[in-house]
Amino acid sequence: MKKSKAFIILLVFLALLAGITFVDIKGIDGQGKISAKDITLGLDLAGGVSITYEVDGEEDPSQTDMNDTIEKLKLRVYSYSNEALVYQEGPRRINVEIPGVTDAEAVLAELGKPGTLYFIREKASDGTANYSYTMSVDADGNMVPVYVMNRTIEEIIEDGCVALTGLDVKSAEAGTMRQNQDAAAEFCVDLIMTDEGATKFAEVTTDASAKGETLGIYYDGNIISAPSVKQPLLDGRAQITGSFTNDEAKRLASQIRIGGLKLELTELHSKVVGAQLGSEAISTSIKAAAIGLGVIVVFMILVYFLSGFAASLALLMYTALIILLLNGFDMTLTLPGIAGIILSIGMAVDANVIIFARIREELATGKTVKSSIKIGFDKALSAIIDGNVTTLIAAMVLWILGSGSIRGFAQTLVLGIALSMFTALFITRWLMNALYALGCTSEKWYGVAKPHKAIDFVGKKAVFFVISAVIIIGGFVMMGVNQAKDGSPFNLSLDFVGGTSATVRFTEEKSLSDLEVNVIPEIEAIANGAVQPQPIRGTNDVVFKTNSLDNDQIAALKDMLAEKFQAETIDNETISATISGEMQRNTIIAVLVAIVCMLLYIRIRFKDIRFGISSVLALTHDVLVVLAFYAVAKISVGSTFIACMLTIVGYSINATIVIFDRIRENLRSGDKKATLKETINLSVSQTLSRSIFTSLTTFIMVAALYFLGVTAIKEFALPLMTGIICGAYSSVFLAGSMYYMMCKKEK
Repeated sequence: MKKSKAFIILLVFLALLAGITFVDIKGIDGQGKISAKDITLGLDLAGGVSITYEVDGEEDPSQTDMNDTIEKLKLRVYSYSNEALVYQEGPRRINVEIPGVTDAEAVLAELGKPGTLYFIREKASDGTANYSYTMSVDADGNMVPVYVMNRTIEEIIEDGCVALTGLDVKSAEAGTMRQNQDAAAEFCVDLIMTDEGATKFAEVTTDASAKGETLGIYYDGNIISAPSVKQPLLDGRAQITGSFTNDEAKRLASQIRIGGLKLELTELHSKVVGAQLGSEAISTSIKAAAIGLGVIVVFMILVYFLSGFAASLALLMYTALIILLLNGFDMTLTLPGIAGIILSIGMAVDANVIIFARIREELATGKTVKSSIKIGFDKALSAIIDGNVTTLIAAMVLWILGSGSIRGFAQTLVLGIALSMFTALFITRWLMNALYALGCTSEKWYGVAKPHKAIDFVGKKAVFFVISAVIIIGGFVMMGVNQAKDGSPFNLSLDFVGGTSATVRFTEEKSLSDLEVNVIPEIEAIANGAVQPQPIRGTNDVVFKTNSLDNDQIAALKDMLAEKFQAETIDNETISATISGEMQRNTIIAVLVAIVCMLLYIRIRFKDIRFGISSVLALTHDVLVVLAFYAVAKISVGSTFIACMLTIVGYSINATIVIFDRIRENLRSGDKKATLKETINLSVSQTLSRSIFTSLTTFIMVAALYFLGVTAIKEFALPLMTGIICGAYSSVFLAGSMYYMMCKKEK
């Protein structure tokens, strides 16, 4: 590379870094659009809209009907955000909490009244039109139909002109279709009826197509669509077309879904709630990230010299890009999402560490700096690809099969992994080649690897296995003790078991920090457990969620609040878990599918299933150790618990794959006279510095969150720190020995 070209590359890079950073800070207009402040934040970080619905009718609904309505309502509100919460309050109320929005009225207008969807025949038996339409011009200048009800819905129902209801619809999704191969794709809505609905649908579409009539879809007081029926639809499937935009098709599909709820709901009240973790959580997380990145930059430069400087610049570009793309893809950032970003930062550093170690090894053989840089990147490629792709597979499966915060975690992790691979494999390489071309050609700028003395990890495997067994067995014993004492092996939070929600009105507006210091400890003493506060914006009211309280505890709570804080308890209700049994099952299924997919990938890439089995065993070890830590430390197990365990799974599998990649390489091209035990020991020793440095840099990021974060963040960061240490331990001391034992067992 010529000096002029190298100089241009550096200038372009610095200009891009400065430009993207400016957009991250200031945005693209004077209002901060697409800046970091414009990122959509979840309920835990920024709050949102809380809506309470109540079931219509005098009698309490069955729990089965409530559960069914909640699950279907989730599908509707997830169109706003994957982080939305839907849970039961009392026997006949349902709470919906949607992050990132502050206009409750707009949300209510779009949601409408759940559970009021009908498919109406165009004409009554006497030929009277139930509805009609006129053509009008919309805001974009397009001719659109405006439907008018000629009779009230009660008359239409009484007359028997309702052909189907929302309960007859199994699914409604926006999609695309083509009239022919050459035509452009058009947006549409695909409907699938239930078995009972399919029978009704076949009858009404046969009659309507013969008469040339339309079939009106009535929702929340209006006809929202009246597609013509061109032919009988006998298989329970239909496609609604009509020059839709993508957003219009999605809106119609979501209206049909929410109109198909089993119960009809009426909005009781709505409010804008504050962040569950408080505004302090955002500022402390930013400070922690800045401090962590600063320490990592200093560490990389001190350890890897010029290479570390190039990697630090690439890491800064990674940080700037991920902020920009979080906005670009309109992702909702929550605490689990931050976990995904932390993991991807660790993997970005890991990729660079692998590359630099390879470059130093090549320099130690006497190769030139230029040649060592090229060979180092080439040799590191397989380890980086295999480690990142394995984690990426898990993230993609979680994204597709997961729900709620799990999907949010997976989205940020996928984005982070893609960016980390790009910055490590391309940006770092361009920068290093440019710096070399500008005159940084001496070996002293890069460092030379010292000879690796193989450590007998396999020979000491019994010691390491015993240490792990003692910790895991001790964890199970502690789980049993907790079960006998408290009725649960873990300190389950409201997210898993539900509890009591109390709305309290103070004499003045309370900040979250004030509540944490003065009020929450008093409530915890009565509730005998953790308390989750949620201020209501613009009022002096605060919602406190605790574990289930009996009548005596509720009375004591009211007396304490009135006596010590002159506060009035204006409402208290029993609430269900926000993490439903279905979400728990879906998460477990997603993790199992992810493990199977990772096994298949490792089997294909390594051509030896024993590598895959060893990786999963090491991963299982890490999960069990962290579970033991949760049981012993009695840390609250809530929504962040799932994100924490998933982060550990991703981190563990990545660390193990890197070591197995070196074992595979040495088995292919290493000393042919070396035994399998010697090869494994040498491979683990060769990658030992990488294992230590990567774990250390990731640990630094999480430790900064722990020491600076609010209580909820500490409860998330502490087990994550344990998992990072455990992941490094299992990769170095256990995984290779597990592979060795399986090879010996087979022989």
